[in-house]
Amino acid sequence: MIHFAWPGMLLCLPLPWLLARWLPVARPDGAALFVPFAATVAAQGTLGASPRPRWRQLLFVLIWLALIAAAVRPQWLGAPEPVPTTGRRLLLAVDVSGSMATQDMAGGYSRLQVVQSIAGDFIRRRHGDQVGLILFGTQPYLQAPLTTDLKTVDQFLGEAVVGIAGKQTAIGDAIGLAIKRLRADPAQAHHAGDTVLILLTDGENTAGAMPPLNAAKLAADSKLRVYTIGVGAPVENGFFGSSGNTDLDEDTLKKIAAATGGEYFRANDAGDLRKIYARIDQLEPAAGRDQWYRPSSEWFAWPLTLALLLSVPAVVLRGRS
Repeated sequence: MIHFAWPGMLLCLPLPWLLARWLPVARPDGAALFVPFAATVAAQGTLGASPRPRWRQLLFVLIWLALIAAAVRPQWLGAPEPVPTTGRRLLLAVDVSGSMATQDMAGGYSRLQVVQSIAGDFIRRRHGDQVGLILFGTQPYLQAPLTTDLKTVDQFLGEAVVGIAGKQTAIGDAIGLAIKRLRADPAQAHHAGDTVLILLTDGENTAGAMPPLNAAKLAADSKLRVYTIGVGAPVENGFFGSSGNTDLDEDTLKKIAAATGGEYFRANDAGDLRKIYARIDQLEPAAGRDQWYRPSSEWFAWPLTLALLLSVPAVVLRGRS
């Protein structure tokens, strides 16, 4: 649609008429030159300028209208488009060790399948953020680097399978890989405090070269906030009721979160996990959720060019009129 950026310039439209209407006619000022044959000239014709030709008046009107049309700055606005903003940087570290095949969080679905569904919804909500994906088992792997292409990250998470990175669990190495990737990014200095790691696991650290708490200290030094999520249904323990997931090292996960300024969450089922990701959405809101812009094309050059072209005959033919 057409839009005028400076519509106030239309107030200048009657300016030539106002000047001609209210300003007095210019009169010669100072001593007059005596010309002996002036009387003869006066007798042959009437002194004064001849009236301006009508075509020339029309030409000046067109030039002025074209200048006003350029001054209001016409633009063509396109359809609204989302702004590709750069907000927070989120890395999701997801445990794909052998125990993630356990079907105890929702009927007929494994822990990993529940995580894929709920974390996938979380990823798709992060408009304006850069999201990356780390899959870890015995070793961690960067499945998707930080990117605004949320659809691809969601796809990579959905394609993950249990055991793809080994059967054991290397929590410390997963945190270490996240730190390494962030330090390798030259933009890290500009995102201090806006970088988050969400680490999800159902077990304890049983592999890897870096102890989890040492990795947490390095993460704190790198200003990387770590939110830890422990998943798995509680295990019944006879007369004493539920004793929790016996493979889950909740104490270490709590210390990792506390050392980095994050939080620890416990998910016993799919409902708990959905609430956890909603809570993280509140703690770390997406930056560019409702930002849009309309691309515009400037059209002022066309009437300005017309005014310049019309001024050529107005000047060239002046002496012939």
